[in-house]
Amino acid sequence: MESKELVREMNWEKVGGLVPAIIQDTENGLVLMLGYMNEEALRRTLDTGFVWFYSRTRKTLWKKGETSGNVLSVEDIRVDCDNDTVLVKARPTGPVCHTGDTTCFKEEATRNELSLLFGVLEQRKRDLPKGSYTTKLFEAGLDRIALKVAEESLEVIQAATKETRERTIEETTDLLYHLFVLLIEKNVTLRDVEKELQNRAGRKPREEKIAIPIAPDPLPARIPNTSAK
Repeated sequence: MESKELVREMNWEKVGGLVPAIIQDTENGLVLMLGYMNEEALRRTLDTGFVWFYSRTRKTLWKKGETSGNVLSVEDIRVDCDNDTVLVKARPTGPVCHTGDTTCFKEEATRNELSLLFGVLEQRKRDLPKGSYTTKLFEAGLDRIALKVAEESLEVIQAATKETRERTIEETTDLLYHLFVLLIEKNVTLRDVEKELQNRAGRKPREEKIAIPIAPDPLPARIPNTSAK
């Protein structure tokens, strides 16, 4: 569905010109907040790739994060069966609630250690801190990283066939770390891998249903507090 068509399909008369917009974190499924959009706010959201709302108290349009910098980058927009509510799947760049909480409903996402590790390694790639083993890998280049992945793969096989379950877990963790470094070096994200898994499972990937500009990836507001090599 094209942007203009989506705006026309909304039942604006039924909702008095303002549709509820549910904002959901595209990565973990958390409901982040609820806002309201008029036609222009929805159109700007579609055209810019960032979430816009209409303030019922100030009677004006506003871009989420225009003051705090914690913008919401749109990944997908869905309309409900009655054409009077929208679900916006977005990537937050920081706390969504004005109180500083992750969501406006005081809910926290379940920790996903693999995603956290991947995020830390992406930050290492951007910052290249001195003395970091990860920095040395990125500076060594793709061939060296690939060689480490091969070495760690053999160590997993060795542990699985000749050593204990605990050693297999430890070596697998080392392999995943080096594999993540390799993916980041090749500009492959966990989302890319997830889409491929969905394709292979016969399910349709979570592609955009409408034409939404892709907002540039901002630097995260804060680095996850997790350890990485």
